[in-house]
Amino acid sequence: MKIYDELVARGLIAQVTNEEEIREMIDNGKATFYIGFDCTADSLTAGHFMALTLMKRLQMAGNKPIALIGGGTTMIGDPSGRTDMRKMLTKEDIDHNAACFKKQMERFIEFGEGKAQMVNNADWLLNLNYVDLLREVGACFSVNNMLRADCYKQRMEKGLSFLEFNYMIMQSYDFYHLFQHYNCNMQFGGNDQWSNMLGGTELIRKKLGKDAHCMTITLLTDSQGKKMGKTAGNAVWLDPNKTSPFEFYQYWRNVDDADVMKCIRMLTFLPLEQINEMDSWVDAKINQAKEILAFELTKMVHGEEEAAKAQAAAKALFVGGGDGDMPTTEISPEQLTDGQIGILNLMVACKLASSNKEARTLVTQGGVLVNDEKVPAPTFMVTEAMLKEGVKIRKGKKVFHKAILK
Repeated sequence: MKIYDELVARGLIAQVTNEEEIREMIDNGKATFYIGFDCTADSLTAGHFMALTLMKRLQMAGNKPIALIGGGTTMIGDPSGRTDMRKMLTKEDIDHNAACFKKQMERFIEFGEGKAQMVNNADWLLNLNYVDLLREVGACFSVNNMLRADCYKQRMEKGLSFLEFNYMIMQSYDFYHLFQHYNCNMQFGGNDQWSNMLGGTELIRKKLGKDAHCMTITLLTDSQGKKMGKTAGNAVWLDPNKTSPFEFYQYWRNVDDADVMKCIRMLTFLPLEQINEMDSWVDAKINQAKEILAFELTKMVHGEEEAAKAQAAAKALFVGGGDGDMPTTEISPEQLTDGQIGILNLMVACKLASSNKEARTLVTQGGVLVNDEKVPAPTFMVTEAMLKEGVKIRKGKKVFHKAILK
């Protein structure tokens, strides 16, 4: 099976322009394509997985990826799928985040001469003259068409700032610039980006002629992608200092039964023949499929050794009752009052809740266990003696943590 058909079989393709031309270019390694990553945090999340694995698949087939770091577009903020405006970041924050992204991407993509490239759109967007941009690019966009775009519809009732209204133009200019200066002929992105991305292909054709060979593909990330990357209100990061390999493994080990085969098909590099055989698995075999998914993705991000340790820790936790290699927080004696600490304060100290209010809600809803016993009330106290032995805290069904006295 050639690579384009494989992408379709894995359920990755949502919408395309010029499908036959796209198929021919991708199958023959002729595509130089880009995917953009806005630097809104200092780590990529599990939600970026689909894009990263796609870049790896296409590079393995001989195509050339361009990882576009949105140093410029991050200063505006993409309104797609949002109900409010993004937090404004400083240039220093954005530069730091971009450096963190590159380090993580190198686990998936091979950069170097004749291989993948990483570029930052701040290099051209920040130098644009506003009046020149209006004359050169603004004249190619219809406000009526822009207002009909899905990426703006959700924001129209609550208010869309003029700053964010420019995002489509900036993203379109990226493809225009990459087409001219990097021989980039293809762009990939989430299906919720379709309107923004079409703006790029239309800009190229209006400026350079209708015969300009530029293509757009969107991925099926509207439903599945939005599920990825978050659990219990917290992001699942690729940075091990923000989400440990054990927590990362546990996230994928606990995906919904209905989603496990979809995730294996989209995100792993297991052969399709093997995956097709797994489609008929039911009952206990579904848990085996989840273990395979968790191991494969943890191996990709954190290496095989960490994946094996996380898997062993999970089995020790659920089968043998041990605490394995779960994330641990040391509690100092100064944090105790009269030799004990309240469960709410302990959860905040362990970063299992952002505030006592959130911790109280979790406890009253019955979602917190200490040493495998449900916490009876928000007033529950954890003693110094318990902490010396190590206290296992479970939040919900998926998050495990250990607290121990320093």
